[in-house]
Amino acid sequence: MSANEENKLAVFQGKRVRKVYHEGEWWFVITDIIAALTDAADPADYWKKMRRRDPDLGKTLQGGGQFVPPLALAFATAGGIQKLQCWNTDGIFRLIQSIPSPKAEPFKRWLARVGKERIDEIENPELSMERMKELYEKKGYPKEWIDKRTRGIAVRQDLTDEWKNRGVLSNQEFAILTNEIMQGAFDLKVDEYKQVKGLERENLRDHMTDIELILTMLGEATTTKITRDRDSKGFIPLKKDAKDGGAVAGRTRQDIERQSGTPVVSSRNYKLLAQPRKKKLT
Repeated sequence: MSANEENKLAVFQGKRVRKVYHEGEWWFVITDIIAALTDAADPADYWKKMRRRDPDLGKTLQGGGQFVPPLALAFATAGGIQKLQCWNTDGIFRLIQSIPSPKAEPFKRWLARVGKERIDEIENPELSMERMKELYEKKGYPKEWIDKRTRGIAVRQDLTDEWKNRGVLSNQEFAILTNEIMQGAFDLKVDEYKQVKGLERENLRDHMTDIELILTMLGEATTTKITRDRDSKGFIPLKKDAKDGGAVAGRTRQDIERQSGTPVVSSRNYKLLAQPRKKKLT
């Protein structure tokens, strides 16, 4: 993908904000956000004054989650290619909290509401599941599909908890183990599967059909059982468990395909629900 294809515009309070996809997440031009939320004649100067007033804006907060310093990323401008300071979503939220402008107040109130909801969900995890179901319903997903997706999330969480407790340390290791299951179940890695469905950054499972979700659950639930029965510890044994668990789902998929005469892996995805004549994912 070219730099021009990666650079896109976002609409923020009716203003256009430049953004770029960098290392797996979107980064937004800081001065564009400031221009959208203030009446500053010179957003770059406003940004300098903000950093003088709040030195933490240029630092990584120790133990503070995902908050990171701004990055200078390349953009095509009227003066040619220039590096502009950008922030990811976490940083932009931090920036909004520091802007003393009436235009920023609606976003601050929204952040406060989201924060309260998150605390409520920590105290009562069922609230999180209910909110998630409501979001899927608003997007047009059938109730039957939502029930399977919800169950799949619980199965996945059970598995990842086992992996964490048994020595999986990095996101890369989680991704490798997940790919072992998917490869065994569908003969496709996650990125390859997303290509079949015409997806880019979207969540693959949010675009699976009912039977694809069920087989994914089978592979992950089987992997969890195998890991517990073998009492596996460490990445290499867990990788073998994932491969074996995925293979169980893969044999089931092959049996379904022999009986039905049609492939299980489908290019169908959630985007179908956005069409005028909505169809269920089956």
